[in-house]
Amino acid sequence: MNPPAPPPYVTSLEEIFWGGLLIAITMALHGFGMLTVVRAHGALKERVERSPSFAAGLGLIILSSWMILFVHLLEVFAWAGFFLWQGAVNTLTDVSANASLCYYFALLDYTCLGSDYNLHLRWHLLEGMISMAGLLTFAWSTGVLMTLVQEFQDQQLQLLKQKRERRRLKPVPTPQSQAGPPK
Repeated sequence: MNPPAPPPYVTSLEEIFWGGLLIAITMALHGFGMLTVVRAHGALKERVERSPSFAAGLGLIILSSWMILFVHLLEVFAWAGFFLWQGAVNTLTDVSANASLCYYFALLDYTCLGSDYNLHLRWHLLEGMISMAGLLTFAWSTGVLMTLVQEFQDQQLQLLKQKRERRRLKPVPTPQSQAGPPK
């Protein structure tokens, strides 16, 4: 005797509503986060520009990257909180998923890696929607990071150009100037 077939999956309006709302929350968090990153980068850059150096500029890029990473990790909390609230993560056991497992699942789907877990049939559409949210926000983050990196590279090229120009204009000592004043 064959085991009973699982019920067919049917997309529901509730699922579309919650997915759309979670994507909107994700994008709002990301927008606020990216503006914060750009503002913080600009404020720190003003301090560093007093005596610009490669190390200071690169340090700003690294700090901005960490801030972007932190924004993404915060966004995943919105999805994980929903999954926990709804008991949506299917653990394939009688034990319900805890907050850590919901976060782990949400992070893997947000980054489009996928996981060993999935959502209960009622919430299957959200697996794709969280990945779409991740793709949208990673694209936005890439744009922000590319802008900051381009500014850094332009500054470093300008500093290099100035250094070369100073070397080129530096007076070359003549034999007369090396001998000292006439006696």
